[in-house]
Amino acid sequence: MKKNIHVVGAVIEKANKILCVQRGGKKTLPLKWEFPGGKIEKGETPQQALFREINEEMKCKVEIGGYIDTTVYEYDFGIVHLSTYYCRIVEGSPVLTEHIAMKWLNRDQLSSLDWAPADIPAIEKIERMKGLSHRR
Repeated sequence: MKKNIHVVGAVIEKANKILCVQRGGKKTLPLKWEFPGGKIEKGETPQQALFREINEEMKCKVEIGGYIDTTVYEYDFGIVHLSTYYCRIVEGSPVLTEHIAMKWLNRDQLSSLDWAPADIPAIEKIERMKGLSHRR
């Protein structure tokens, strides 16, 4: 039986652009793009996990806004349950500590990147919501 892995992703917006980060070449899903985030630890809510992960991974603090989507995707290493939330930076600026690249893209540019499969449904939803209010 495959392991269930519960993770969160931050759709960080700034000046109508969204932060996208690229995984390293030696990690699982090498060189794929994703929203920053990570695993939910035991006893954490998704929002607590997201706040902690962005603080650890990107060295900045975010305010977590509206829920976007949860995707379940089966990879060879396990079944990923990815919940994404809109976020905005309230302190600091993103720094790469675990990723090899970052880009700020407009909504309509998101699908130009080679995304990790679990992130794609959220991207499609974000693109469809263009022009709609997505704040909480």
